[in-house]
Amino acid sequence: MPLPQPEPESARKRRSLREQALAARAAMSDEQRAAATAAIEIGLAPLLQRLAARTLGFCWPFRGEPDLRAFVTGWLAADAQRRAALPAVLDKAAPMVFRAWRPGVPMSADRHGIPIPAAGPSLVPDVVLVPLNAFDAAGFRLGYGGGYFDRTLAMIDSTAVGVGFESGRVGTTLPQTHDRPMAWIVTEEGVFEPMC
Repeated sequence: MPLPQPEPESARKRRSLREQALAARAAMSDEQRAAATAAIEIGLAPLLQRLAARTLGFCWPFRGEPDLRAFVTGWLAADAQRRAALPAVLDKAAPMVFRAWRPGVPMSADRHGIPIPAAGPSLVPDVVLVPLNAFDAAGFRLGYGGGYFDRTLAMIDSTAVGVGFESGRVGTTLPQTHDRPMAWIVTEEGVFEPMC
């Protein structure tokens, strides 16, 4: 399912926003990233309780994104009925699938080299923690440009919670018609409901 392509000037601006956000994130020290991630976790815990999440999709940390593995491990341990899942990119032009994850499950790599559960059941999360590169107050985000989350969120009935660092906040991401806003944004500065 290919996504419509933005106009060349819009595409150039979006690419520049993405690159600036990635550069700002890469410039964070390990200590800054750890402190910001801890603050994100403080905001996430009550939000997940409020959303009554039972199955949580999250992403393996990639290119300096917040590392939420320990948080998700603790979230799972607090209730045996909870389940977690990681997204797997199996086909470039298709929605991702979410595979059940728990600490210690055998892992392999997806087509981008990102760790995913090697096998196991597919799940549809109630809540998906979506990584943010650049994002705006309306809840729109810029990922890496592949459209994976756009395709996936269009196919599932999950609450999308954008998770990222404040360094990626911009005035606008210049959203395209197919872009799906996040229901919530969580950064080290707190929990935000997008202003549409």
